[in-house]
Amino acid sequence: DRSPSRGLGDVYKRQTYTMNIGSVMSASHPSIVALQSFEKAVEERTNGGIQVEIYTDSALGGESDLIEQARGGSTEACMQMGAANFEGINAEVNVALLPFLFTSLDNARNAWGGDFGAQFAEKLIEPMGFKVLSIWESGYRHMTNNTRPLEKPEDLKGIKFRTNENSMKVAMYDALDASIVIMAFSDVYTGLQNGTIDGQENPLSNIYSSSLQDVQKYLSLTGHMYDAAPFVCNMDWFNSLPTEYQEILMEEAKNAREIDLEENDENKYLDLLKEAGMEVNEVDKAAFQAKMDGVWADYASQYADGQSWIDLATSFNK
Repeated sequence: DRSPSRGLGDVYKRQTYTMNIGSVMSASHPSIVALQSFEKAVEERTNGGIQVEIYTDSALGGESDLIEQARGGSTEACMQMGAANFEGINAEVNVALLPFLFTSLDNARNAWGGDFGAQFAEKLIEPMGFKVLSIWESGYRHMTNNTRPLEKPEDLKGIKFRTNENSMKVAMYDALDASIVIMAFSDVYTGLQNGTIDGQENPLSNIYSSSLQDVQKYLSLTGHMYDAAPFVCNMDWFNSLPTEYQEILMEEAKNAREIDLEENDENKYLDLLKEAGMEVNEVDKAAFQAKMDGVWADYASQYADGQSWIDLATSFNK
């Protein structure tokens, strides 16, 4: 009689896994659009074996909160909108935010999608307890403010800019003789609204999807930093998954990166910000770049591999 063995199927149900993903971005942001495609593909390919839940708008906390949660395992995964957000664990990641590191968008995308991104993940992020599923795009960062157009470095004087707790951004503003206020991204809209800060810097998609155009008058196309967006999960959780599921997550994260890059169309967001009434101006990039020599030198001398990271990144500049 084989009936008892048939009964075992009722006892040992297939294990399902929950993948909660936290993000500070709004539901309309390109990274969330891409994450939604990732969610659909993963759930379909695992036949519901992995259930994906996306939390937007800082619902689970700010960027540093999400890093702590994903590292500790209380949240399985997060989409970080800055590769240098891991500075609190390993400050060497700040090579990601060296001002004017890449000379074009294509060069930046190729670097992060190529050997620079692969080594960055393997050597700088994964030893902290994360699995890097893919590295997406936050985009070129530009400055906005309510005081005046920024055309040359001297124009920043007297304007209070918001920044997060990142030493590379602080060093950049110091080199430009600007005033800064440390503030969480979730507080930026209110800070601009009530005048606690006069300006901020972010990629155009972040500016628009967070409605900062409603509380900012001037947009200066500084393009001072290119920000990559690591999609990471807890390493122990990842290793607990069946090999087949691990492969599916890696493949679908890579597929969703293509959607993220496609959605991250600067020209589209620039048009939307102009339509919303922002005054847009070009800047003297050479003048800004000239102020950054010391910032580059400091990074190169601070770490044993500092210059090697710079050389690897800039090798993608064609």
